[in-house]
Amino acid sequence: MSRFLTKSRFKLAVECPTKLFYTRKKDTYPDNKNDNEFLKALADGGFQVGELAKLIYPFGEEAKGKNDQELIQHTNQLLTQENVIIYEAAIVYNNLYARVDVLKKTGSRIDLIEVKAKSFDSTKPDFYKGNGDLKKDMLPYFQDIAFQTYLFNQAFPNKYEVHSYLMLADKSKKCSVDGLNQFFKIQRVDDKPIITVDTNANFDSIGDPILTAYLCDDIVHQICSSNLLAPGFDLPFGEAVQAWSDHYSRNERIRPVIGEQCAKCEFRNDDHPDLKSGLFECWQIANDEMKREWSDEEFKKGTVLDIWNFKKKGELIQNQILKFSDILPEHIKPKSAKDSDGLSNFDRQWMQISQEIPDGDSFHLDRDLMQKEMSLWKYPLNFIDFETSRVAIPFFKGQEPYFNTAFQFSHHVMQVDGKVSHQTEFLSTIPGKKPNYDFVRALQQALGQNSGTVFMWWPHENTTLNAILDELGSDQEKPKDYQEMKDFILSITYYKDERSGERVMVDLCTLSKKAFFHPSTNASSSIKKVLPAVMQDSEYLKDRYSTAIYGINKPVTSLNFESQIWWQMKDGKVVNPYELLPKVFEDFTEEELREVNADSEEEINQGGAATTAYARLQFENLEQNVRDKIEQALKKYCELDTLAMVMIVEAWRDWIKK
Repeated sequence: MSRFLTKSRFKLAVECPTKLFYTRKKDTYPDNKNDNEFLKALADGGFQVGELAKLIYPFGEEAKGKNDQELIQHTNQLLTQENVIIYEAAIVYNNLYARVDVLKKTGSRIDLIEVKAKSFDSTKPDFYKGNGDLKKDMLPYFQDIAFQTYLFNQAFPNKYEVHSYLMLADKSKKCSVDGLNQFFKIQRVDDKPIITVDTNANFDSIGDPILTAYLCDDIVHQICSSNLLAPGFDLPFGEAVQAWSDHYSRNERIRPVIGEQCAKCEFRNDDHPDLKSGLFECWQIANDEMKREWSDEEFKKGTVLDIWNFKKKGELIQNQILKFSDILPEHIKPKSAKDSDGLSNFDRQWMQISQEIPDGDSFHLDRDLMQKEMSLWKYPLNFIDFETSRVAIPFFKGQEPYFNTAFQFSHHVMQVDGKVSHQTEFLSTIPGKKPNYDFVRALQQALGQNSGTVFMWWPHENTTLNAILDELGSDQEKPKDYQEMKDFILSITYYKDERSGERVMVDLCTLSKKAFFHPSTNASSSIKKVLPAVMQDSEYLKDRYSTAIYGINKPVTSLNFESQIWWQMKDGKVVNPYELLPKVFEDFTEEELREVNADSEEEINQGGAATTAYARLQFENLEQNVRDKIEQALKKYCELDTLAMVMIVEAWRDWIKK
């Protein structure tokens, strides 16, 4: 197999050139992004965007071949035509290789079109920061098309007039047909996506294009004529690309330069005892050069990379402050901080690093703050959790790319005497069915059964309802109960500092950040970290949930679990309840699913398994028994999310009484 520097490997090298040594060695090093890339593209519709682009550039021919050489030969044959559109054109120069999403040849003019599911507004492109630099989230996309342009010009010097385009989902465009998304079905074969395009899909049936090709010749020229910056590299673009290509072709490791980029290294190994850790090897080499002792055990105890929500990791690494044991409070404490109730970010960070809890307890709980907040709550308490989907290609006419779709919620109720019930749920997964308004109606009916406080974990629920409020306002054919739905949403949501409803949802995640810290959470307030932490130390939860109290027709009623024991021990540790749930899919681990679409560590419960499951239910041709299994798993996942909130509040209530 040829060791080409491809588009994806070029992108990897820009992040960290040393990664080239670890990639494509799955028997030696784990690659934690390998499956996540597939899952993310499935969840946001990235694969379908590529097929939609082909319909926008119709009558093209796909480069075909059994191997790279045949693909290259077929591409070169097609390029002999005066005018041609080539899908997945294969371009090679020395050890550089790329497949161009869409290549359009018109005489001597070549248009290279890179298709991405990234969104932008073509009426007001916003790619630059105030200082004139490209924005961090856009730079990799432009570097990608710059690499292809550089490669093509090297392969065909002075032969063509080459122009570069990024084709992106255009949020200024609205879909003009219903069912556009349903034209593209997907399945996974040998870890690769296979897209089946409906036979009725063509340039006319897709309506007005919701993808726009942005001409970026100036940006590409700027990138290709400037130095390429990467950890340890500051070389002219062509020299850097050639250096990376040479090292990769020889399977030579580029000397690691450790820094803040290491925090996102996909070759870190925490869970695979039979594999090496690329991240540890890099840090070991760097420490040897600094003549510092370093062991695997020390690495696992914690490094600056592990500090929660800390934005100056790079500065500490430059000063050779690497291990938790190297860090002093003054290294991370901000020069100034706003006074506020409860724990500050620094407080959480320092407890994580030092593993020291005030008063020598096993965890920290601000009982006064908890009591103050709880005194404002009105019973019965309502705990809700939403699952939503935002995909690049809209489901319905009138929607823009990444339109919000709310397809599921769960609702638990706690009475003042502690009685708990899983009261209500909603799930809509029928392909092509628009769920948002039915979602709001069902939620309104559920919460209308009482006037108690409503809780969420993280503002996802507030954001979702505000998006539906905007949808209602812009709907040309407003539903009959428009005003009723609008009033309901306004009553339980807030928008910045401009408005707040009389029954506005309370964010338990914020309370957890301010009033609760457990060492096992690594300072995170993700509900999937907080729940097992409180279960570890709560005698109340142990006594209550170590028997089959939870289920249909049980003292704690459930809508989906027959009889469930939530408090279980394994190998001397309390089992995370999320590990007791049935698998949503056989082909992905639950950890992989949970990590998908996690915009931050606090939102790790949003997206993941549910978003991916919804995408598969929409875009895959599944047998009914498979659909039923996935839907039942979805219901259990969402139910546990609201039960987790209940359990955490139960533990907190018990602790503040003592």
